[in-house]
Amino acid sequence: MYNLVESLRSAFQSIRAHAFRSFLTTLGIIIAVAAVIAVVSLIQGFSHSVNSTFANMGANSLTIQSNETQEDYLTGKVVKVTPDDLQAIQHDVSGISNITPILTLADFGSGAIQFGDQTAYAGVFGTTSSHAENTSFYPVMGRYLTPSDDLSHRRVAVIGQTLITDLNLPKNPVGQYLEMYGQWFKIIGVLKKLGSIGGQDQDDRIYIPYGTAHSLLGASKVPDIQINLHVNNLKDLDSVVGRITQILRRKHQLKPGQDDDFLVQTPAQTLGTFNKILNSITLILGGIVGISLLVGGIGIMNIMLVSVTERTREIGICKSLGARRRDILMQFLIESVILSLIGGIIGLLLGYGIGMLVAHLVPQFLGAHVPWWAVVLAFGFAGGVGVIFGIAPAAKAASLNPIDALRYE
Repeated sequence: MYNLVESLRSAFQSIRAHAFRSFLTTLGIIIAVAAVIAVVSLIQGFSHSVNSTFANMGANSLTIQSNETQEDYLTGKVVKVTPDDLQAIQHDVSGISNITPILTLADFGSGAIQFGDQTAYAGVFGTTSSHAENTSFYPVMGRYLTPSDDLSHRRVAVIGQTLITDLNLPKNPVGQYLEMYGQWFKIIGVLKKLGSIGGQDQDDRIYIPYGTAHSLLGASKVPDIQINLHVNNLKDLDSVVGRITQILRRKHQLKPGQDDDFLVQTPAQTLGTFNKILNSITLILGGIVGISLLVGGIGIMNIMLVSVTERTREIGICKSLGARRRDILMQFLIESVILSLIGGIIGLLLGYGIGMLVAHLVPQFLGAHVPWWAVVLAFGFAGGVGVIFGIAPAAKAASLNPIDALRYE
């Protein structure tokens, strides 16, 4: 125990005596750990936010959307989930509720929204009253769309809060009129703040009645829609998915062996796919940045070898006074590990600070979040580098002949 304490004291004393050189020695570790923590914190912060968003959607929710296969791409087939598919699901599938179509008007007109002399661009979606229940997109001012709005094809709109700023609308814009697609739409509600997902602002969107959106497209154009719905009994989820798949394959005239040209997914499946991709990116980026740790380790080994040379007489004196081989080995190994851990601590704080700064400057990253495993991994790598690259200098110091060491000039 005494030898360990003495080795720690000696290590800190040596680091303090050569503070600037110690800082340069740990610089590689600092940069590597900071880079790893910054990357991981941003990616995990993004993942944490998306997971929170999907948590608002129940496990019994289903999303149906078109999915172009490689065969479709090569043959030029246009893949869509159509209003006819929606009607077939409504008619032939039991045990479901809150069936909600979402029609995106991205391909119709310029998407320019005007209020007075102000112009903004926003995503416009046609949907029904059940959309709010499926997504928890509730208004903080005014009201949401109603079934009568849809049936009557009313020119009404529910807007996101970003548009209040972009269009210089009054703080409570309910009752104001917007011009879009050559039509006037009355604002009937403003949604709660939703934030961003994947760099996409969820608050610069406009929701209008599905029937109104369909009428804007005209009867000649068959839209590609997304369908959201709830399965009444979670036990029936698999059978409902199977029934929907059967109906859509028949409607799309898919032959046995052909891939589905649509996706039927639960939020959990969508989130699982997203997390797999994100985790892979984290591992790849972390691995690439982690290579810097090797560079930092080589720097530590070189400086420690120089330190052994400089302290040859000191080692000789210690050995002549009875210091054992393992005492010398431990002293230099502990010094190497401490240098690495100091670099790890500074890198951890610096990396988290960089992550917080980037998240603040770039809202699309949705905050920085450092998971516990990233901290353990950073310190584990730093300590491991200290041990691995400290062994050679420590072994060299421990193997010195005390007589030769005392004669060293």
